[in-house]
Amino acid sequence: MLTLAKAALLAALLFPLTAFVQDQAASGDTPEYTSDAQLRLPENYRQWVYLSSGFDMSYSPAAAMAGHHMFDNVFVNPASYKAFLKTGTWPDKTIFVLEARGAEGRGSINQKGNYQGDIMGLEVHVKGVGRFPGNWAFFGFDDNKTAKMTPTSANCYSCHAKHGAVDTTFVQFYPTLLPIAKSKNTLSAAYLKELPTPAQK
Repeated sequence: MLTLAKAALLAALLFPLTAFVQDQAASGDTPEYTSDAQLRLPENYRQWVYLSSGFDMSYSPAAAMAGHHMFDNVFVNPASYKAFLKTGTWPDKTIFVLEARGAEGRGSINQKGNYQGDIMGLEVHVKGVGRFPGNWAFFGFDDNKTAKMTPTSANCYSCHAKHGAVDTTFVQFYPTLLPIAKSKNTLSAAYLKELPTPAQK
């Protein structure tokens, strides 16, 4: 039989976990799957936390854009963002959405530079501890609302494992989160090895 003191201690220990689950449920930001293990597109992702945008980014020196320019915008579910601020790493059920948009050069009054146009593709990166090999999986969405998991033989898995700054994710490209990872000492050994030495700067 629980004493009042033990019950209070148990409640205090469980409160952070309960609050995290409630945060996720309230914002609708937990991954949802179909009966055949396809991921449902989190359609409210643009209400999530915006992390960064890239312009014509490529991880291959030989890659070339096919006659057009691209922006990519990265969003993460709010509950996982809050957890990262506290711990410097990502909790289970973290969801990233990478939204690729075509770059437009001329339109309205714009005469120089680029602005974002239509969506060209969506990729979702999900953490599922015990669900996926290596705990993370990628899903590529076309015009469908559900997507099958990208096979683990795809280059995105090995690239993230070799170069991801935190928990195989590219926190090195998220300027508001990289300082947090540094302060929490959660940067991966693989990423730290890639940093330039003082002589190379």
